[in-house]
Amino acid sequence: MAELPSNVHLTLHPNFLRIRGPSLYKDDKHRTWLHFVLEKGGVLQVRLLQEDIPSGHIAFTTRPEISSSMPSRWTLQLGNQYLDTMGRFWRIIYHIKVDGVEEMMLELINNS
Repeated sequence: MAELPSNVHLTLHPNFLRIRGPSLYKDDKHRTWLHFVLEKGGVLQVRLLQEDIPSGHIAFTTRPEISSSMPSRWTLQLGNQYLDTMGRFWRIIYHIKVDGVEEMMLELINNS
């Protein structure tokens, strides 16, 4: 019988996420996160997957052409949201660990 994936909902979120390369952020614990931009019904969402990528494989850049809609940094605020460097707030839709891999979904709050 096949095992079901083990999902764990996490409540301790990274204090900040800072851009470190194309589609790549690094958190306050020096862990790397890949990001994928989604648009769902006109709402901007970002899916983040925590992946260990050796420092030698990260090409540091903050060039705006990498992702003009993505901030250079997100900072955790009280509650389940982040404030980005563009002054926008992002709601944490979920933060889970599936089979040992952390995943977070952020959604841009329209009124920010």
